[in-house]
Amino acid sequence: MNQHHLIAEVFARQAKRREERRKFLKVAGAATATIAASSLLTACGDGGGHGKPNSTSAPQVTDGDILNFALNLEYLEANFYAFAVTGAGISASLQGGTGTQGAATGGRAVNFTDPVVKAYANEIAGDELAHVAFLRNALGSAAVAQPAIDVGTDPTGAFSSAAAAAGLITSGQSFDPYASDENFLLGAFIFEDVGVTAYKGAAPLITNSTYLEAAAGILAAEAYHAGLVRTALYAKGLQAPALISAAGKISDARDSLDGSTDDDQGLVDANGNANIVPTDSNSIAYSRTTGQVLDIVYLTNMAKAKGGFFPAGVNGTINMSTAAS
Repeated sequence: MNQHHLIAEVFARQAKRREERRKFLKVAGAATATIAASSLLTACGDGGGHGKPNSTSAPQVTDGDILNFALNLEYLEANFYAFAVTGAGISASLQGGTGTQGAATGGRAVNFTDPVVKAYANEIAGDELAHVAFLRNALGSAAVAQPAIDVGTDPTGAFSSAAAAAGLITSGQSFDPYASDENFLLGAFIFEDVGVTAYKGAAPLITNSTYLEAAAGILAAEAYHAGLVRTALYAKGLQAPALISAAGKISDARDSLDGSTDDDQGLVDANGNANIVPTDSNSIAYSRTTGQVLDIVYLTNMAKAKGGFFPAGVNGTINMSTAAS
């Protein structure tokens, strides 16, 4: 499936949702209600745990700010999957907006050998491209531009840094998520669980019911994606246990970046049983604050607003990692 087919699929899906999107756009201009500063403090949290408030004052944000934060994450995912299935990033027509526009660099097509993984990759690529288009249409002229994105394989790049932090490679070595089906799934695993927890954490911050409904729909899609990736990795891991171990190390690395609370989970539980759906004791998916999400994608628990998969940071009002909030 090439990018032209992906784009055609996106617009076909959008046509089916025309009435819902019209309703969304109708209220978009009116959704300027702000969230109290105390709510934002809860959202940002600190490095000590998920959702824990800190004492730093913070400006108020709008629902549009929250959706723009989500749009940055969708740019990242959409470009990774687009490169994997087509060999190119997303269309230039989906990159403009407010803030500094940057390029997505370093990606390439995966030579898939497993038809199941290839089918999953094509489907997710179409979904992520649709998410970018949907959020940009909803935000209109307020949509942020695609920031600079690193999805390459350079030894000093984001994927290699993430793999080194997880102990999959040593410093100076390269991790290539496009080299094989298995590496692709591990690369996708870095993102997908983060996307689910990000939308879950943002839900209480959205004041407009139409925005909330749309965000819930994207959350559900991201959860399906995460389930596909986790299932495929677990199935392959039954024959190659090193894959299950690698996923566990990636989970541990995410936990080490986003605070002291041990919420993130690998593909098996403490007893070695399958753990496809990571939840709390009530079987409810857990949340991450915006700052904790940025800790992971910036690959830092230090006070800075750029790095990792976003070399110059994300665009928009919400752009600081937890340590800098």
